[in-house]
Amino acid sequence: MSANTAFGVYVHWPFCAAKCPYCDFNSHVHHGAFDEESFVKAYVKEIEATARRAPGRLVESIFFGGGTPSLMNPKSAAAILDAIARNWQVADNAEVTLEANPTSVEAERFRGYREAGVNRVSLGVQSLRPEPLAKLGRLHSVDDAVAAVRLAQSIFDRSSFDIIYARPDQTLEAWDDELTDALALSDGHLSLYQLTIESGTRYFDLFHAGKLKMPSEDLSADMFELTQERTAAYGLPAYEISNHARPGQESRHNLVYWRYGEYAGIGPGAHGRLLIGGVRHATAAEKMPFKWWEKVMETGDGLVADDNLTWDEEGDEYLVMGLRLREGIDPGRYQALARRPLTQVQISHLMDIGFIETLPNGRLRVTEKGWPVLDAVVADLAA
Repeated sequence: MSANTAFGVYVHWPFCAAKCPYCDFNSHVHHGAFDEESFVKAYVKEIEATARRAPGRLVESIFFGGGTPSLMNPKSAAAILDAIARNWQVADNAEVTLEANPTSVEAERFRGYREAGVNRVSLGVQSLRPEPLAKLGRLHSVDDAVAAVRLAQSIFDRSSFDIIYARPDQTLEAWDDELTDALALSDGHLSLYQLTIESGTRYFDLFHAGKLKMPSEDLSADMFELTQERTAAYGLPAYEISNHARPGQESRHNLVYWRYGEYAGIGPGAHGRLLIGGVRHATAAEKMPFKWWEKVMETGDGLVADDNLTWDEEGDEYLVMGLRLREGIDPGRYQALARRPLTQVQISHLMDIGFIETLPNGRLRVTEKGWPVLDAVVADLAA
């Protein structure tokens, strides 16, 4: 699946019980009555409209992201999955992932999601320590998280959970201790993200007001290096800069993105990449949930952007996504997308300083030394 033949469907559920202070995703806290059944009808309509534009695809992965999809009634998930199956062919072994928060109420829904067709769950644990959980704005306890992870592992074929590190006031020793606990709890896949300060978040305001002390660049680099060492030794090596898995347990849906495949974006704020008539379209939907609903019910889809990508843009996107992977990129595919080869002078320079390397199969990848400065490596290669 290293070529661009894979097709996935991303379904965005935008609602959350609370807005976390570090989160810049398209998520919304909704108060009051909510007609979920009517909302789901809009998903069905948008799936139908998207399938008319991109017919005949074989769906290899479906991903319910958010927001908090585990706030969704399992019957809603089933209705959306049924609509996908009616409009495209779904592979017998398709990966169907749902993001979930590990509160006790949502964990009780797991069996309902499994019956609906979900076979993989990704849990937003974020920390296995009480104080950081509270500071991150999470509504669950450590005990809730552990119980939800173990329940997910008992119900679903595959599961994963997220942990955020390089948090305010976190020490290397504290991260080593927490990472050890996370590895012991994991089962096949683990996502480990360094905290970043994003514009428009509460953390952004606190940081720029001097009220949030982040780890230094050197400490963050030490945490990253420690993470690579510990996960590899445990049998969960990094296959992507922030994702770790036993061989065969990688997130197939995320690999669609990172290998620059084709995917439909369904729901408020969802983005897609569709090949239509040989041209790659970058799509985006209305972000505000009820404006999106009104638009879909009126016109059939919620699109607010549908841009034809240039050759240079395709090449740049392939670099940005593919160089995150341990398997690297195919220079021949880059040339086919961008209609020009990578610059040998830049490749040689980055090799000389140890930031990239060529594999025996001819692929080009970023080294472990280069991963902490990935953005700069991508910029150099794209120049």
